[in-house]
Amino acid sequence: MRGPVLLSVLAVSLAVTAASTTSVFSQTPQSGRATTAVVVGEGNKIQESNEWTVGIAGGLLEGTNIRFAAEMAKVLDDRPNLRVLPMVTYGALGNVEDLLYLKGVDITITSADVLDDYVRNGTLTRIKERIRYLCSFYINEMHVYVRPEIRTLEDLAGKKVSFNTVGSAANLTGGIVFDRLHINAEKVFINNSVALEKMRTGEIAGIVHVTGKPTDLFTKFKPEPGFHFLEVPYSKLLQDYYVPTELTSKDYPNLIPPGESIETIGVPQVLAVYNWPANTARYRRVARFVQYFFDRFGQFKKPPFHPKWNEINLASSLPGWTRFKAAEELLAASPAASGAHFQLDTPRSAQEQSRHDLDQFRNWSETNPPRR
Repeated sequence: MRGPVLLSVLAVSLAVTAASTTSVFSQTPQSGRATTAVVVGEGNKIQESNEWTVGIAGGLLEGTNIRFAAEMAKVLDDRPNLRVLPMVTYGALGNVEDLLYLKGVDITITSADVLDDYVRNGTLTRIKERIRYLCSFYINEMHVYVRPEIRTLEDLAGKKVSFNTVGSAANLTGGIVFDRLHINAEKVFINNSVALEKMRTGEIAGIVHVTGKPTDLFTKFKPEPGFHFLEVPYSKLLQDYYVPTELTSKDYPNLIPPGESIETIGVPQVLAVYNWPANTARYRRVARFVQYFFDRFGQFKKPPFHPKWNEINLASSLPGWTRFKAAEELLAASPAASGAHFQLDTPRSAQEQSRHDLDQFRNWSETNPPRR
């Protein structure tokens, strides 16, 4: 009986497919042209949808950067004057390449050490001339999570360690830190959600995850007996781009005993853009984003937004990086610097709407001087 039944099912499937195909083609004009927006007289909507839309390369779903990209979209959206599209991407290294090569990417979130890595390896020509930053962002903490038999970073030498996927912040910063500390681990590059499962079987000794704390990867992870975070001591070898920080029981109550903390390092994130010439449409689009971002910055410092927004000082300098011209001009013209209002091409209605947020930014700037 199975043969006739399967044949009947196949016949029905083919009939449905044929009907669907006929339906699709029946919607195409007889001239053979597809029913595009231009064909049906909606060409103006194409310009309206794209003219003031900016794409932000965020990162992996389990990382903090993609949440920040989504929160920027929520606060800054003011269609048709500005629309922000957050994108799930490969992470810090991949985001720079997306900024350079991928259509639709105007802004990216990456790590402060990324330019130095590209220059040192010679993989992207004249990269420091092609990339600019808007502001130094929050700190991403380095998480090193290991099996019970691993007690120090040195114990990972010769062991399999996952550095997340290629292009991620773990791939970038984790690789740099391990190399500087001369820890010759066997690096593997798989999604760390999968790597955690491989730790249970002993296939992998540990994982390196570089993202803002607390991260869902660990807050939602069921503790395994003996699994633990390793300390990453701050040393002279790490003083150029990195800062000392810690993971606490408040960050990960399921993994760190009450009142305890784990010493680690952090790397500043960067809100970066392509170095567009000032007389181009792409420059004006990014400049408008900067205007909105600076004007409405105070909104990010309130719930329900990520608490790491409170780490950000828009005026902070970033060694080794050059600030985007529009952002530099806005900072120079900010109330805290000169008493002048921001002057870009934000529509008048948007300026009026953001007046309250600008007052918040003034108060915040005056009480948070630039870090040296």
